[in-house]
Amino acid sequence: MPSWKLVSGLFIGFVGCLVAAVGIGFAMVQIPSENIAAKSQNNVYYWSDKSQMVATGTGVNRQNVTIDKIPEAMQWAVISAENKSFYKDSGVDPMGIARALANMARGGQTQGGSTITQQFVKNTYLSQDQTVTRKFKEMFISIKVGTKLKKPQILQGYLNTSYFGRGAYGIQAAAQTYFGVDAVDLKPSQCAFLAALLKGPTYYDPAGNADLDKAATPEANRKRSEERWSWILSEMHKDKHLTDTEYQEAGKKYPTVEGRKATKGMTGQISYLVDTAKKYVLNHSDISEADFDRGGYQIYTTFDKKKVNALSAAVKKIQKQRLNPKRELDKYVQFGAASVKPENGRIEALYGGDGYENGHFTNNADTSGVPVGSTWKPFVLAAAMEYGTYKHPGTPVSPLSKYNGNDHLKVLNSDGTPYLNKDNSFFFQNNEGPRKWGYITLRKAMEQSINTPFVQLGMDVGMTHVRDVAKSAGILPQSMSVDLNPSFAIGTSTPSAIRMADAYATFAASGKQADPYSVTEVKKSGEDQPGFEKPKVKQAMDADIANNVTNVLENVIQNGTGTNAKALGRTAAGKTGTTDKNKSAWFVGYTQQLSTSVTMFRENPKDHELLSMNGTAGVDSIHGGDIPTLVWTEYMKAALKNANDTGFPDAPKLGEIQDEAGAPSPTPSVTITPSQTPSNSPSPTPSATSPSPSPSPSDSCQFGWGNNCGNNGGTGNGGTDGGTTPTPSVTDTTGTGNTRGNGNGGIFAGQNG
Repeated sequence: MPSWKLVSGLFIGFVGCLVAAVGIGFAMVQIPSENIAAKSQNNVYYWSDKSQMVATGTGVNRQNVTIDKIPEAMQWAVISAENKSFYKDSGVDPMGIARALANMARGGQTQGGSTITQQFVKNTYLSQDQTVTRKFKEMFISIKVGTKLKKPQILQGYLNTSYFGRGAYGIQAAAQTYFGVDAVDLKPSQCAFLAALLKGPTYYDPAGNADLDKAATPEANRKRSEERWSWILSEMHKDKHLTDTEYQEAGKKYPTVEGRKATKGMTGQISYLVDTAKKYVLNHSDISEADFDRGGYQIYTTFDKKKVNALSAAVKKIQKQRLNPKRELDKYVQFGAASVKPENGRIEALYGGDGYENGHFTNNADTSGVPVGSTWKPFVLAAAMEYGTYKHPGTPVSPLSKYNGNDHLKVLNSDGTPYLNKDNSFFFQNNEGPRKWGYITLRKAMEQSINTPFVQLGMDVGMTHVRDVAKSAGILPQSMSVDLNPSFAIGTSTPSAIRMADAYATFAASGKQADPYSVTEVKKSGEDQPGFEKPKVKQAMDADIANNVTNVLENVIQNGTGTNAKALGRTAAGKTGTTDKNKSAWFVGYTQQLSTSVTMFRENPKDHELLSMNGTAGVDSIHGGDIPTLVWTEYMKAALKNANDTGFPDAPKLGEIQDEAGAPSPTPSVTITPSQTPSNSPSPTPSATSPSPSPSPSDSCQFGWGNNCGNNGGTGNGGTDGGTTPTPSVTDTTGTGNTRGNGNGGIFAGQNG
């Protein structure tokens, strides 16, 4: 055993070395200066080809001011809110640091636990990282700052280096940004507002920051800001920094805050590209918003300059052709669009709106709140193929299964009982029009975007399964409707244009899904920042399911509501969407190379509530197959110019025909051999007990794969014999014949019909 003298000697030696190290470190530490912090740099963004997109930073939006130019009300506002003992303490709050360290050690949420002195040190000398190491450094430096600088100097430095949001560093920039005045002219009410921003501008700027966090809506931020503003004023009054009269005057009315302004270079679509890339950086790294806005980063994006310009040009062209800004119902129309590369999730292009310079600060490509309507139906079909129905679980539902397409149908639960509203009334689903479609295939229902079959199919499959399929395809759960009532099947959810393009890219890539991404790498001082690996590609759904959905969506363009997209002149698939009361219209479509979504809506600029588009563009109502599809087609022509038409993979037969309860029994098929002479005799009359409606031409093929279903007397290889009334019982069971028919019936199936 070592002697007590040896142990004591070693202990004293250790303490002595520690004291010496602390002393040396203390002597070597430089006192931070707001002038050093003012040397902020630009952040530079690059296109996908590594050419520079824009350089934007905060250096020009910063000007240090001396303490005599900072109103006493501003000084006391931050002291009352942040550090009441500022003029008495040593600059370090040991108990606050202990609480913060203990919380971080437990893996809890990071927290400040800092005095104004410590925050000044953090702003000017250290990173914004919430780590144990940084806390110790901060405490050590703060001790020296507290002994060397006078309190007014520290307070001046803190207010000159703090981040107030909107790219504004320091009190002078904040006063100009939010109120258009110099700091010296700030009133007590305005001072309390700015002090509230120090709690976190993302959540306390009443303009909102929903692009950074969905919780930071203008409404939620205004409420948080107003509550903290009021609290700070009351604390200032309680601390006797406001007289009774001053307090009453300051608290009369929440101050009027100026709207956001476009900064240098942030015009056109550049503003939304930067917004999207910045959001991606903050969500995929430990870089704080304040540190990021301090600058010095190089951000390499996925955005293709030519495609971005083509998308913007397409919107502007169709907008000019169809909308008249002098017409009242054409005012406040917004467009949003996104283009994603299937299989890897690269965001190639965005259209976010009219630009920051025109006062539009919401990124329409990444906004939520716009229902997607019938563009949701492919997820219902995919869920039916994956999970089957409650009556036949695990048995894929064929797209040739028949459901009642009539208007105003009573919706049933999976057990056959009526679905009831909250008031116990029956739930009836309507279509857009009263046409009596009768029992039609799901393929036909998708083609014509008929609601009733998909609502009942969703009930039969289970809306939780529909939700799960949409999620696996790439839709964020928080953007889905919480209420899984029957309407969930026809698009009450509000995902962004980016996410819709990404989810349809999953169909384009035969079920492979990767989360959308906009940044490939971030550098600072030549060093790569962690967190920007490409998203992993996963098999989100069976390839046969995805390819069958694609086949059905090809038919939407060839024969259905998306026929305007045929002008693309290449193989494509897509779906139109129009929502209740005509408040939004969508088209989402894709080739194997590119998936693009386009949304159109009207909103009240004051409260951002959606407005009906009935009467917009001089027509009764706007449909997804109209203006949104025209924009999509115009853009895709340019984006895919000189690209090969790769088509889509074959869609093998999948699932079993599972007709809705009540559907008529199928008439036994008649086999036609090549040697058989087609009869010109009239078709047998279907029995009265089992009526079989005359199918639409696109329903007459047994499988319907490819572009197989020829019309009556249609052109191409589908059929050459136009006729009168088709005979439902005569079909081509393989869909491979080029000229099969039934005399005058005119039901033909062929590869190009």
